[in-house]
Amino acid sequence: MHGITPGLAVVIVGDDPASRVYVNNKKKACEVVGFKSEEYALPASTTQEELLELVNTLNNKSDINGILVQLPLPEHLDDKAVIEAINPQKDVDAFHAVNVGKIMLGEYDFLPCTPSGVMEMLHAYDIPVSGKNCVVIGRSNIVGKPMAMLLLHENGTVTICHSRTQNLTEVCKEADILVAAVGKPKFVTADMVKEGAVVIDVGMDRDENGKLCGDVDFENVKDKCSYITPVPGGVGPMTISTLMKNTLKACKIQNNL
Repeated sequence: MHGITPGLAVVIVGDDPASRVYVNNKKKACEVVGFKSEEYALPASTTQEELLELVNTLNNKSDINGILVQLPLPEHLDDKAVIEAINPQKDVDAFHAVNVGKIMLGEYDFLPCTPSGVMEMLHAYDIPVSGKNCVVIGRSNIVGKPMAMLLLHENGTVTICHSRTQNLTEVCKEADILVAAVGKPKFVTADMVKEGAVVIDVGMDRDENGKLCGDVDFENVKDKCSYITPVPGGVGPMTISTLMKNTLKACKIQNNL
């Protein structure tokens, strides 16, 4: 593309094993699509000042178009301050307040990778959102809230459920499209799912045997719904492909292409 190679910098602090898996997957994806990737693996003892200094350096590197700081950060670091330090045009996770505001308005450059990947899946399988009852379990800034907003932008009738929701089972049973992003293994059981519903599992958990599983009790739910995403292998790869898409878009924006 015009002799320019899109570049992504991934910053990881500490040695959280799940974060390491995610970072490795992102690096592999860059190799596959021919992007340049730089990894900055910092010790858990890194100070806020050191991390902000690195972000500032990456903001000023013309060959780096996307900056991704792998969350969660160690407890002594302020992730909000770190995200706000990233140049919004390089914020390929779309977590910066500027990008969050644009998503709210429906006039965005980047979408958060996981919710955007979920929407791509719905489009790929011609699953209509307009007029459907959509229930999102989870209200995180990373998945739950933006997921609800994207469904709303496509005219879904959206309910967000969380730890204080009463009658959770009844609310979920009304869902034509149910998105589970709660971080609890096999939390969504068959009695919570309407016959023929579309079930999207955003969870990445470990079951009682230490085996990877999602927020949905897949074995018991799968026969009840029209579509269901597996874990692993469902939403995860879509998240990574959206990150690549965002990095390419960031490169185009920064080079006025």
